[in-house]
Amino acid sequence: MLMRMPAWRIPTTLCLLALSIVMLQAASHPASSQPANPEPKPPVSVRLMLDRPINATAAPFAVALSKGYFRAAGLNVTLAPGNNTNDAIASVAEGRSDIALADLNALIRFRDAANAPAVKAVFMLFNTASYAIVARRSRGIDRLADLTGKTLGVAAGDLAIRLWPAVADRNGIKPGSVKQQPIGAAVREPMLAAGQVDAVTGLSYLSAVNLRDHGIPADDLTVLRFADYGGEAYGAALIVNPQFAAQQPDAIRSFIRAVIAGLRLTLKEPALAIDAVVAQMNNGSRELEQERLRVLIHGDIATAEVKQNGFGAIDETRFNLALDQIAVDYKFRNRPSASDIFDAAFLPPLAERQLN
Repeated sequence: MLMRMPAWRIPTTLCLLALSIVMLQAASHPASSQPANPEPKPPVSVRLMLDRPINATAAPFAVALSKGYFRAAGLNVTLAPGNNTNDAIASVAEGRSDIALADLNALIRFRDAANAPAVKAVFMLFNTASYAIVARRSRGIDRLADLTGKTLGVAAGDLAIRLWPAVADRNGIKPGSVKQQPIGAAVREPMLAAGQVDAVTGLSYLSAVNLRDHGIPADDLTVLRFADYGGEAYGAALIVNPQFAAQQPDAIRSFIRAVIAGLRLTLKEPALAIDAVVAQMNNGSRELEQERLRVLIHGDIATAEVKQNGFGAIDETRFNLALDQIAVDYKFRNRPSASDIFDAAFLPPLAERQLN
């Protein structure tokens, strides 16, 4: 005999049955309440400023742009040319740029000023400074000691001349024994080409390469790199706006990884890198930029220190020696520590920064 369920219990039983079905469906489809295709995060905009008009120094950035490394890292990077390193530092300090390429020694002097914004470097692109004296062999100059009694053309704002006293002293040369003649930056190479001065200060990848474009035979040029005569200075670094660093630390880490990828490909395929650079220039000379990149790679990027310690970092002992050399020509208000100028927190692990 079948038993009938009391009528008052039927609605309750049906409700419990329906609830059980809903719970079973939720358990079997736990993500059903979530969007099937969540919206991707928008890319972080990064304003990158160079310390000069675009040339081969921008190769890692140009490659990272052309190969999509920045985009893959979730970054929308805009690349802007600059006028000089001081302009690049000011741009970051004032918030007109988020990241810039700038001379580390200029940054050290900038930070020593009263109430200077706490701009720091986060990645060394050039392990050595390209400071050099470029001379003519036909004027009797083959080595640093030959500068005694010669006339040295010095452009306004030149950074190499700031370290000349330290380098001269290290090599037993009296700085006053070399006559300095102020010249305009625009006529530096033409004046040396015309024989109006015996040598000029500058950067090895700029003045020395540009002079070959002025018709001076390569075998008549002597490039006296300070790094070859005991100069400890580091070169150009990526510096970051303090507010951007606080708000977008992951974006900076991603940016550096993309730059390292661009740097690796630049070293592996320099011709491809020059294609990317020339595409960013107006009427750029491929041949000239190839030579400029060659000088940079062998002199300032793939150095013995980088081969040992990887891309991007600084050595604290060497940094302090470099400060000693700056102090020969500059009186610090407050001598900085390495951590005052360089923040290593954004660097990838060493395994990701190895040269090979």
